[in-house]
Amino acid sequence: MELNYRIRSLYICVKDMDRAIEFYEELLGQKVTERNEIYSVFDIKGFRYGLFANDKTKEKKTWGNNCLPSFEVSDIDFFLKKLEELNCPIVFPLTVIGKNKVLEFADSEGNHIEVTSPI
Repeated sequence: MELNYRIRSLYICVKDMDRAIEFYEELLGQKVTERNEIYSVFDIKGFRYGLFANDKTKEKKTWGNNCLPSFEVSDIDFFLKKLEELNCPIVFPLTVIGKNKVLEFADSEGNHIEVTSPI
């Protein structure tokens, strides 16, 4: 028997759910799909991007950048302007890697998020 795998979701931990929702609504240009004080979700074209308030469940997490969500955008320059409006620090400068422009920024909760755009 062969297993078929498909990744349909991921979540990041957040310290302040309201702040994180406000940040991602502005960044993604859409309203949160499911809102809860512990777990909220954005549906991005069928992919579930979750926000998990782990402190509310007393679940300990180690913070770091060992798991890096990555968004692909069609216009990296427009996206950079959005990051500037949101006062997001760039933690990995815009760099050409292969056939993509790549950068990383820190979100409102300190998570590092990668953004790529085809050249």
